[in-house]
Amino acid sequence: MMMQNPTREEIGQILKKSKTIAVVGLSDNPERTSYMVSKAMQDAGYEIIPVNPKADYILGKKAVKTLKEIEGHVDIVNVFRRSEFLMDVAQEFVQIDADVFWAQLGLQDEATYEFLKEKGYTVIMDRCIKVEHALTR
Repeated sequence: MMMQNPTREEIGQILKKSKTIAVVGLSDNPERTSYMVSKAMQDAGYEIIPVNPKADYILGKKAVKTLKEIEGHVDIVNVFRRSEFLMDVAQEFVQIDADVFWAQLGLQDEATYEFLKEKGYTVIMDRCIKVEHALTR
């Protein structure tokens, strides 16, 4: 199966209907890309849930150690972990039944893509959520 992201129009629809974004690998360092992107999405009105086992609070929100600790529904799981960790995140992702698995710019893994698509999930890889949000507003 070839990896294929939704169209830009479809991505725009996903972003318009989504409210909650769990960010795996969100750094508490304001100079890191994960922090800057997540802050921009928070400023745009999304609820950000930091997923980082080494942090207590990020962007004023209580951080959780794993996706399984999140209470309530998650629309998008946005991943800032190296590509070799995407499958680990995907296996936890299916346990919480979020809607969209989103691997940030530069991140992709064919096996993870196929694993999630076979289960019927929407998968976006190698795209920056902040850029896509700006392009589809």
